[in-house]
Amino acid sequence: MAAVGEIGVKPVSKNQEKLKEPEEYQVILLNDHYTTMDFVVDILIMIFHKDADEANRIMLDVHKKGKGIVGIYPWDIAATKVEQVHAAAREYEFPLRCIVEPA
Repeated sequence: MAAVGEIGVKPVSKNQEKLKEPEEYQVILLNDHYTTMDFVVDILIMIFHKDADEANRIMLDVHKKGKGIVGIYPWDIAATKVEQVHAAAREYEFPLRCIVEPA
């Protein structure tokens, strides 16, 4: 009888490669001198599903520190959220900017 390796069948390894978690990215809102605080809060509630208290806290970070971290997401979700922010800002004629950085 032939050994397992001799007939071209490889035994299943117990140390199979594990899948890596997707890389994560932080979405950051940037301050400008034209976008209203109310609009920023509305964006945080509608697009990022933040409650009113957290939305106000992030908005104040954006206002006082120049930027505020909105959340951490996989790339495709982060990029989609940024596009949603930019589309809403264009619709309401605000220059609000949002960027993605590695977390």
